[in-house]
Amino acid sequence: MSLIQWVLWKFFQGLTALMFRVDGAELAKVPRQGPLIVVANHVHIPEIPTLYTRLFPRKIRGMVQAERVFDKNITGWVLRVFGTIPVRRGEADLNALRTGIRTLAEGNMVLIDPEGTRSHDGRLQKGQPGVIVMALHSGAPLLPVVHYGSENYSENLRRLRRTDLHYVVGKPFRIHADAQRITSVLRQQITDQVMLQMAALLPAKYRGAYAGGDASVHPHLEFAG
Repeated sequence: MSLIQWVLWKFFQGLTALMFRVDGAELAKVPRQGPLIVVANHVHIPEIPTLYTRLFPRKIRGMVQAERVFDKNITGWVLRVFGTIPVRRGEADLNALRTGIRTLAEGNMVLIDPEGTRSHDGRLQKGQPGVIVMALHSGAPLLPVVHYGSENYSENLRRLRRTDLHYVVGKPFRIHADAQRITSVLRQQITDQVMLQMAALLPAKYRGAYAGGDASVHPHLEFAG
């Protein structure tokens, strides 16, 4: 970690502690080494530095829409300092895919939010299949890491109140499709199986598009043990 990364880490650790009362005991379940694809829900921007700083010292590279990474402002600069992987929305971004696979091959962690955009209300949106492509090409395990309770953080900030933010970590698994041809339909089916694992970790009111789904049915997910 460079000096500037360390300074930013300490700054965001302190800032997010002022914003949130973090219930992060479950984050101890995140493996301390080895390649890992973390699949997380996406509600608001502040959840990102909150998670990053609490997974330290593990190196983690998030995948963020390219416009934010390339913005000539403080946000874009911070994202670049932490090695964020820019993803061009609306297209198959092979450069982002290769960078993610290389990061995993180096034994590091990649953070992806399969929803692709913020929900604002905390309810899960339909997952996008890009994470499945990376998982199949890299062979890396996936780990669901979800959070809830942050949807009203901005209102609480205006009232100078901290927001309770809870993290829940699931069990790691790998994707397998045997000899099946990986069609767009199959990719979406596997994505939905991944999203159901995330939904099962959340209180019912946050399950959104996956409310009522059965997380026990996952023919293409392989759990250890």
